[in-house]
Amino acid sequence: MREEVEKVLAEEVRPMLAMHGGSVDLIEASADGTVKVRLTGGCAGCPSAQMTLVSVVESAIRSKLPQVKRVELV
Repeated sequence: MREEVEKVLAEEVRPMLAMHGGSVDLIEASADGTVKVRLTGGCAGCPSAQMTLVSVVESAIRSKLPQVKRVELV
């Protein structure tokens, strides 16, 4: 599953975050459907980080990979 998540991040999420000076690193994609990510650059520590996680990162991943149950920020 890691490769599939990485593909979604590379194709859909990172280009959007890059427009705001940020990015996202995939930390873990486990078999139970949990994905752990870290926001970097301009997104790290941003007051809107939680909103970005849900509305951008989680939304993109779950729309392409319905087997993902949750996305966590670490």
